[in-house]
Amino acid sequence: MPKARICIADDHELFRSGLVQLINQQADLEVVGEAGDGLEMLTLARQLKPDLILMDINMPISDGVEATSLIREFDSDTTILMLTALDSDEKLIEAIKAGADGYLLKNTSSDGFLRALRGALAGEATLPRHLTASLVKDYTRLASQPARQAPVYAAPTLTARELQVLQAIASGASNQQIAEQLGISLYTTKSHVRNLLSKLAAESRWQAAEIAQEMGLLRKRDFGRGLKD
Repeated sequence: MPKARICIADDHELFRSGLVQLINQQADLEVVGEAGDGLEMLTLARQLKPDLILMDINMPISDGVEATSLIREFDSDTTILMLTALDSDEKLIEAIKAGADGYLLKNTSSDGFLRALRGALAGEATLPRHLTASLVKDYTRLASQPARQAPVYAAPTLTARELQVLQAIASGASNQQIAEQLGISLYTTKSHVRNLLSKLAAESRWQAAEIAQEMGLLRKRDFGRGLKD
């Protein structure tokens, strides 16, 4: 079984080296690229197309939020996890809106860190409840503003691929059908579905589709029959 390919972006070389050593000791994981800032990671992401990127949220030249947003312009499949010292960092919310899939605290134990990596690679949501609640609160606040001030709809930032998966879900397609329609693996499809449930704060595929419609991400004609949870 091939190893999961990981890239790390962190401007602290000593910390980054420790992560590289820990990851490369695992039979199923390997570090294929390192960067000291977001701009370097942007280049690596284009060249290497890793399975997962560990992105420090605070870096020089281009920080983790900006780098994540730029990567999502051409890559909707790679899992991106933010690295941060504090889970109260306001930039975390911006990172999730930019397309990050979750975050890891830098003081996490080695075992916890590795479990989180494998979980993210398996498509598990790594977004905690308090961040999901903050996102929903932001969108609710925007939606409640007067029409002349509020946008047409308030919705989370979804990648182009996530929108395709969302439309397929609304049409009634199963995970296998979505994978075949989009030419991606079932593994990747499940990862996108989990990310959509997390970003839309939904408990089921059907609920995700309904919430997306309310936010203006889907239209009634996108919906089909026989949605499968």
